[in-house]
Amino acid sequence: MPVKIRLARHGRKRRAFYYIVAADSRAPRDGRYIERIGSYNPNTDPATIDLNFDKALKWLRNGAIPTETCRAILSYKGVLYKNHLLKGVAKGALTEEEAENKFNAWVKEKEQKIQAKADKLKAESKAEKEKRLKIEEEINKARAEEIAAKQKPEAEEQTEETAEEENTEEVKEESKEENKED
Repeated sequence: MPVKIRLARHGRKRRAFYYIVAADSRAPRDGRYIERIGSYNPNTDPATIDLNFDKALKWLRNGAIPTETCRAILSYKGVLYKNHLLKGVAKGALTEEEAENKFNAWVKEKEQKIQAKADKLKAESKAEKEKRLKIEEEINKARAEEIAAKQKPEAEEQTEETAEEENTEEVKEESKEENKED
């Protein structure tokens, strides 16, 4: 029974997430599997990978063959590198301590790269947000100036009308006073 480490699709339409499973190669993609060893969500940035490292390593050591996508995921998480180092220990090229030190150094470097990418994405989104706010402020300022320009002639017309009304009222009052004097 050839065993493959592959993805089993779950989730809704256009929002898929995957289980990473060890399954018989003859079983259907989303069908029966031997053991679930993790999950993969490509909808997030960076993609979310939850992997049981020990189970994945155990299946690789037992001869399971990963598909291309799973190979990339296992490589990203360091399972393939750890398997490679363990093969070197078995052949006598390395000691177990050396292999652990190399693997731990690799993990630290990988975590720094991932953190740098997350920080970069956060900084880019913050810069984009500030840029959009600045553009929005400019648009709002232009609109306010436009509204003020429209209201200014109306205000002048209103002041002229009120001035004319005041003049007509003064003329009426003067004419009433003249009528009273006569």
